[in-house]
Amino acid sequence: MADSYREQLIKDSEFLRNDKRMGTELVDKLVLQLNRIYPQILNDKEAQKFRNLGVPTAIRLVELLSHLQGKGEEACYEFYRALHIHAEDVYFSLPTRIHRRGPWFFLSCFTVVVGVAFLYYHSEGKGLGDDTRKVLGFTTLGFGTQAKEVLISYIDDCSRK
Repeated sequence: MADSYREQLIKDSEFLRNDKRMGTELVDKLVLQLNRIYPQILNDKEAQKFRNLGVPTAIRLVELLSHLQGKGEEACYEFYRALHIHAEDVYFSLPTRIHRRGPWFFLSCFTVVVGVAFLYYHSEGKGLGDDTRKVLGFTTLGFGTQAKEVLISYIDDCSRK
């Protein structure tokens, strides 16, 4: 059975505390998201406490994570949701996210790379047909930002040939 969001947040807390990407701006965005959309998770007074610039960001983050763990499952889930919205790169590098990927994830990544290489070698000098461009364009839907940019730039380069 999969870990609960609270258990995941406990496991991910150390990583989040040490990640340099969890700066003042991101912590503020997360607090505002939780306060505005879910005031039952973070009321105005709590949000002010976690946004106090007089307190170092690292301390505010530790207190926020502890507060959310104490609030329970829904609060932890909404934190992950906010993190995914505001910092996709951080979200996908969390230890609990990487662990969940397992062998099928890496096999599918390898398959995509082989497919792109195959297309590249077979279309070299010819350019891509409209159908191939459409397929590659739709392929980017399931990928993160960096993978999308690579595939889209590849499609653009091939269509110029």
